[in-house]
Order: sequence, then structure tokens, then C-alpha cells
Amino acid sequence: MTNKKHKVAIIGCGRMGQHYAQAYRAYPDTEIVGIVEHNPERLKAVGERFEIQNLYANTEELLNDIVPDIAAIITPSKFYKDAVIACAEAGVKGISTDKPIAAKLSDADLMVETCTSKGIVLAGGNLQRAMHEIQEAAQRIRDGKYGEIIGASVNGFGGEISGGGCQAISVLRLLTNSEIEEVMCWGTHVDVIKGNADRQQAIEISKAAINQEEDTGIVINGRFTMQNGVNTNVFGTATPYGGVDVWSDSSLIRWNWGPPQIFQGFDNNGNRIEIETNYKPYEFSEFSYLTGSIRSFIRAIETGSEPWITGHDLRQALEAAIASKLSAQLGSVPIKLPLENRSHSLLPRPYRWIGGDETGRYQSVDEARKEIPDTN
Repeated sequence: MTNKKHKVAIIGCGRMGQHYAQAYRAYPDTEIVGIVEHNPERLKAVGERFEIQNLYANTEELLNDIVPDIAAIITPSKFYKDAVIACAEAGVKGISTDKPIAAKLSDADLMVETCTSKGIVLAGGNLQRAMHEIQEAAQRIRDGKYGEIIGASVNGFGGEISGGGCQAISVLRLLTNSEIEEVMCWGTHVDVIKGNADRQQAIEISKAAINQEEDTGIVINGRFTMQNGVNTNVFGTATPYGGVDVWSDSSLIRWNWGPPQIFQGFDNNGNRIEIETNYKPYEFSEFSYLTGSIRSFIRAIETGSEPWITGHDLRQALEAAIASKLSAQLGSVPIKLPLENRSHSLLPRPYRWIGGDETGRYQSVDEARKEIPDTN
């Protein structure tokens, strides 16, 4: 850690943006120098809460006045691209977004490629991949501590395959240490899983789900083939575990929305034996896995290392979701990645795409004035 304080701008200060602001205010090497928020009443309330004088209605106003070291962009996803490009063109050193990074692959490409070409760190956001225990488990796997990974599964790839599914895809790529090379998938809808339809209705509902433009209620079953040859079974529902499993001949590592469990060896009845994980303590812990995301992002700006969740990671997760839906649409056809047609898209759920204010999740000024408990 350096003695310098990184100047941070929070762009988008709804509930999640306020959570980011709490974190950046707490760290000893960061200071918030500006806040952008489209809602003037909320902007004033949040500015008072965090004692920030520089308040702006949009990103252009901010950049005309201040070029921060770090821009944390937590607007609805629809506005990420313009904000990322504007910050990159202005010379911001590090930029982060949250999830999903875009609806259209070409927009994600533009953000990643623009930042890469300018030497700017583009980080992802509040994803469990940035949990320090997951990062440590992945490093142990790379070091060969649990043997060679020969198989994997994604458990519960449904409901939101881009918005929420990016969590599983990002952890899968980390624990297998590989990109996805091919997907072959079958799609349905959560209402079919719940048993709310007869057979003919189920077929019609499933077809409608995989042909819709919006990432709402889609459930994917299938197989992902990783570039390193690992086959990944994809289950649309929990098995009963959620998350991601990876395994070798002797070990199984299970991420089930928390620090990974480790199983190594077998008892006399052939059952796996769960062992103590003994993960190392992490310096910061107040903000759950957002901590790892932000701290690794700052370290990347300072040292040139890679953030624990990157813009590239978010793009790959979006591409996997789009390819999975496309495979199901075409009749469970194997689809090679990367997709040649970068115009493919998958529209996030409305609250992710256009925000809570427009979708019945409005935050009052009174709520904006209050500290947000850590609920990650």
C-alpha cells in the first residue's frame, strides 16, 4: 500500500453505489472527491451523508471539473458503456463497473478494448469471484495441491443467466483456470421447473423463454467444454448445492455462495472427507467480497497486477450466457466461443438495466441518508 490517497469518483449513487461509497470512504488510501447521481434530491442527501462537496448530475459535468484516479461506475447497466468510454478518454487510471457489464457483446468489447489500448485498469464489481477465500482456493488448485482438475459442474444456472449467472461463470473460469471453448445447452423457464404447466404448455413456455430478448426466468441445462479439456455439466437448478464444483481424482472443491469447501480423500464407505480449509485472514473484511474486488483493483492500479474480477471476466460471463441461450434456441447446437457475431445481446432484467427508480424499487431520500448494513 502506498501513502498516496487515490481520488475516487462514485458515478451512480443508488443503493449499490452508496455501498461502494461506504467502502471507499473507509479505506485509508482512498478519498471520494466527487459523486454523480441523476436524481437531484438523492444527490444532495448522499453528498451530505458522505460529506462530499463536489456533486454532479452526469459524468460529463464531473470530468469537466475533476479527473479522478478511480471511477467506480454503479449506474444501471444501460449507462455503463458511455460512462466507461468517457472516463477512459479523460485519462482516469482505473475504472470499475458492476454486473452485467452490458447487454450487447460489442459494447462489452468496446469497453474492454478501449481501456486495454490506453493502459487503463478495467475492473468488475461486487462478485464472489473476488472473495479472498475463492482466490486462495484457486491458487491452491493452480499449485497442484488438490491434483489435476478433471471435471466441473455449474449448479443452478437459471433465473438470470447474465445478471446473476455471471457469478457462477466467473468462478468456474477461475477454478478451472480456463476459458469456455464450447457450449451445448437446453433451455426452459422457471415456471416449468415449478411445475406450473402441463406438458404442452411447458413446451410452449420453454420455447418462448429461450426466444425472448430479456434475461428473465431463463433456465439453462447443458455442457460447457473448457479450453483445457475439462467438461462442465450445467444444471439449471440446485443439485441440491448451488454454485460451482470442480474435482480431481482425489479432491472436490465446492463453491456454494461462500468460502469454498474442500473435500480430500475418502472414508471406508467411499464418502468424501471434508477437510479444514485454513484460509489465510485478509486485511480488510468489512464489506464482504466487495472488499476483495476493490482492494485488488487498487493494487492493480498501483502495481500492474490483475484485479480479482476484471472487465474481461464480465465480458466472458456475458458471452457464455448469450451463447447458452443461442445454443438452446437453435435446438441444442454446439456453439464455439468466442462468438463471431458480436452483435448478439441479452437484455438484463429491467432493474439491472434501467435501475430501481424506473422499476418500482425507488429509494427515498430518507433511506439514502442512512448507512447501509453489509448484507452481502
